Amino acid sequence: MKRQLNAMRKSSLLLSFYALIGVLFVVTANLITRDQIAENQRVALQQKWNEVLDASRYTNDLNEANKTISAEEIGLPYDAIVYLARSKEGQPVAAIFRVTTLQGYSGAITLLVAVNYADQHLTGVRVVKHQETPGLGDKIEVAKGDWILGFKGKFLTNPSTKSWAVKRDGGEFDQFTGATITPRAIVSLVEDVLIYAHQNMQRLFKEPITPNTGDTK
Repeated sequence: MKRQLNAMRKSSLLLSFYALIGVLFVVTANLITRDQIAENQRVALQQKWNEVLDASRYTNDLNEANKTISAEEIGLPYDAIVYLARSKEGQPVAAIFRVTTLQGYSGAITLLVAVNYADQHLTGVRVVKHQETPGLGDKIEVAKGDWILGFKGKFLTNPSTKSWAVKRDGGEFDQFTGATITPRAIVSLVEDVLIYAHQNMQRLFKEPITPNTGDTK
């Protein structure tokens, strides 16, 4: 009996030892890779910014020039982040909004929507995250089609206010064969951003910056 108890104790100690080694390994690996993961995320986000706004137009660090807009204020299900691009002289260039809708066919769709400061036209729209059906709704990705590129150059009254909808709803924008919900959700979200920008653009650039360095929905 005593031998059995000793054997059980040794087994428990060995298991605890190996568990501790495993925990230390995971923690160490996380510490080693954390900075690299953060840097990879920063580079990926920088690439997305430059897809919606020409990098030659701004010189400031958007990681330090952004603020959170509450969901209640912008009228969306989640808080939004707006990145405020400025020229070398410090003049406002454009606002890049990171916004999310829950109206996609498969749930949340997150976009970057860049709005020019001077005339509030769209300089670009790109999808950041989505769960739409491959071969149907995923045509919102620039890698799968050019539909998302059609927003560039448009503004709140171009097309007319009534035309900010897919063609099935009497608007100007194409829907996809077999997939109307996805483009409908994006058109509506982009219009919401343009309305907010029209009402708040000057204020956004005048208010103090409170950078948000975390991820959003």
